[in-house]
Amino acid sequence: MAAAAAAAFPASSTFNHSSTTQNPSVPSLSSLSFSRKPVSSVSCPIRSLESLKLNRCARFLSAAAPSAASSTASAATTFHGLCYVVGDNIDTDQIIPAEYLTLVPSNPDEYEKLGSYALIGLPASYQSRFVEPGATKTKYSIVIGGDNFGCGSSREHAPVALGASGVAAVVAESYARIFFRNSVATGEVYPLESEGRLCEECSTGDVVTIELGEDSKLINHTTGKEYKLKPIGDAGPVIEAGGIFAYARKAGMIPSRDA
Repeated sequence: MAAAAAAAFPASSTFNHSSTTQNPSVPSLSSLSFSRKPVSSVSCPIRSLESLKLNRCARFLSAAAPSAASSTASAATTFHGLCYVVGDNIDTDQIIPAEYLTLVPSNPDEYEKLGSYALIGLPASYQSRFVEPGATKTKYSIVIGGDNFGCGSSREHAPVALGASGVAAVVAESYARIFFRNSVATGEVYPLESEGRLCEECSTGDVVTIELGEDSKLINHTTGKEYKLKPIGDAGPVIEAGGIFAYARKAGMIPSRDA
């Protein structure tokens, strides 16, 4: 699986769309890359949860825009809900401490339990708990961070825990490259980049909407302000498909489960 992930994201500095013989409507995995340095490996132990992730994504889309629930994420994806604001250098041990890494995401019960521990490693200075004690889901569907979000170890449990808790997207000033890559490979959350320090413009509990498209933006309904977001590019369809393996099946690059 690590080899498949590495092959899917070559070490290129730009996005490219090349012709594909598998499915004209889906860009080839070999044509996708990030404007980031590659990581040596990305393992994805949650392949059996692809349908769970797709159902979760559909729930966000329909709740945010019921009249456009049938539209694809690459055309117009909208997320709406409360935001949870954190600062700079939020590392993976704060997102999901190492003591919870024994939970296996491919087990639905343990996947849900993993979500209950999301961001439990934050210091006591964060007065609002991200997930309330005894709950498995958060009321905050959007996380807003500062610089270098997801730094630290390469644990893929970090984006998985956020996705399992009910987070649809993270908006940060910048990301640690491995967290960004793991977010896309697992299809758990949209790692979106802001053009400014939204962590200083927004507050925990603000009601926000994220609109992805040609002109992606975050709207803070509490303050009445709008902020431009950087485009997610070719990573969008991979996340919307449910991760790299689901995307490869959709593109016809690997056999479907029904084949």
